[in-house]
Amino acid sequence: MESKKVKRNRMLNCFIDAASEIIEKEGIDGVTIRKVASISGYNSATLYNYFENLDHLIFLASMKFIRPYTESLPNYIKDSKNALDKTLLVWECFCYYSFKDPKIYYSIFFAKLNNSINDYIQEYYEIYPQELASSTHNISTMLLKSNIYDRALVLLEDCVKEGFIDKENIFEINEMFMFIYKGMLSKVMEKEVDEPIDGLVRKTMKYIKVCFNGYLKESNKISL
Repeated sequence: MESKKVKRNRMLNCFIDAASEIIEKEGIDGVTIRKVASISGYNSATLYNYFENLDHLIFLASMKFIRPYTESLPNYIKDSKNALDKTLLVWECFCYYSFKDPKIYYSIFFAKLNNSINDYIQEYYEIYPQELASSTHNISTMLLKSNIYDRALVLLEDCVKEGFIDKENIFEINEMFMFIYKGMLSKVMEKEVDEPIDGLVRKTMKYIKVCFNGYLKESNKISL
């Protein structure tokens, strides 16, 4: 006999898969409780036993679409030499995958949902723990953070520990990184740029490096 937790996760997975199917075919705006219930074979009322609201369901379903990023990240950063190198590689990998699917990433990291959003990412990885299995401890810590600001801060804190930047500057650096990234992601999402993904990633990383260089010691300056 399956435990309550196993049953709950099985039901959640069923509904998340149904919502993901709709997102693939119709986009995020096409997801409704009625459609998810129809695909999964349950009535609409049942879904409210598992999700606070439609936004909760959409968020968890959208998380499935960042799997290519989370799965490729450990390999992408495996040859990083230090915290600075790792920070740049994480940002580069994140830009590459998010620019390919901007609306999904924007909905996860910048959508204005209710306060429960702080628990949603933790909940997702409890349902799909295997997605964290191949990550190192500090990358797992980053992925479990509830918002993009805290995720990026984990990387900068490692840079402080290794002496690349001063602790007093990490919030300022982090905020500038967010301005750069969010601005570019918004342009990609609104189709305001007509460049290949690789070119957009290079441009974004150049801006991030220029920003970083303003805080790095002379011996650690990044070549552009």
